[in-house]
Amino acid sequence: MARYSGPVCKICRREGMKLFLKGERCLSDKCAFERRPYPPGEHGRRRIKPSEYQKQLREKQKVKRTYGLMEKQFHGYYKKAARKKGITGEHLMIMLEPRFDDVIYRSGFAFSRPEARQLVRHGHFTINGRRVNIPSYRLRAGDIYAVGEKSKASERIKEAALATSKGEVPEWLDVDAKNATGKVRDLPTREQISMPVKEQLIVELYSK
Repeated sequence: MARYSGPVCKICRREGMKLFLKGERCLSDKCAFERRPYPPGEHGRRRIKPSEYQKQLREKQKVKRTYGLMEKQFHGYYKKAARKKGITGEHLMIMLEPRFDDVIYRSGFAFSRPEARQLVRHGHFTINGRRVNIPSYRLRAGDIYAVGEKSKASERIKEAALATSKGEVPEWLDVDAKNATGKVRDLPTREQISMPVKEQLIVELYSK
């Protein structure tokens, strides 16, 4: 199945929360979710009590669509998390958060995860001095990432870094917006991941 390329604002409305897939637009009054906070379609305004399966599916879709993953790719992460000792849902979230494209977005070098994924693919960033163009690459504690020398002149990256320097960066990351570099202080804990999702419902869905 091909990657979704339709209007992403419909995804936020379908999942009932902002997934920040449009970057700056999500923070403005043009945000479709702010104007129409109900599912798309002619029956979107109907209030129907969701089944347990629907609740579980929606939680999975929220996480999958937030990180921009295909079903097979997401299921692969789940299987790896299930093999670890401890709480499977927490392991799943902790495995997704240090992805290279997510770290770039969290650090403020892009306005959205889709934009971060595109920038990584085009080779605008390095890890420990080496160019990496794989969005799914998982960073480890101590890794240093930076905007490539030729990419530091990019106005888009400068604008994003400036906007983030005024906001919040996850505490598991150290970001120097002025020098366009960052460091993974440590892998995140579930409490440090701000996504409002009930990952236990995902575990219940896959456990059937």
